[in-house]
Amino acid sequence: MDEVKIRKATLDDIAVLLKFEQGVIKAERPFDVTLDEDPITYYDLEELIVSDDASLVVAEIDGAIISSGYALVKPSRHYLNHKFYSYLGFMYTLPKYRGRGVNTRIIEELKQWSYSKGLQEIRLTVYDKNSIAIRAYEKVGFKKHIIEMRLE
Repeated sequence: MDEVKIRKATLDDIAVLLKFEQGVIKAERPFDVTLDEDPITYYDLEELIVSDDASLVVAEIDGAIISSGYALVKPSRHYLNHKFYSYLGFMYTLPKYRGRGVNTRIIEELKQWSYSKGLQEIRLTVYDKNSIAIRAYEKVGFKKHIIEMRLE
């Protein structure tokens, strides 16, 4: 595989990131009957790019963006043993680059950013039926922690 570079996203990347966001939504739609009808968005990409409390990174090959992910500082619940944690999201890799370790590189970059902010707790959410994503996250060290349940 060509050389993959991980870098911070810039405002110039927003057009590509908006397409990635729709890719995330399309992938998650089969797992979540509560999602509203299209068009919807999940993220404030501009804020994630400019905020000191977030790091939105991309992977690129030969200047073309192939993957994304962010880490965001979030306050913890008052009863936990940590005041803040790093929440990871917007994990998306173009289909032709999946299974090549690109997402692992994104997560490693976000882990390092989180640690540089003094955060030791790193979390993400994944749909319980998304076994492919669960396996990918377990492969880089994440463990299942809690299941959120809902009643219609």
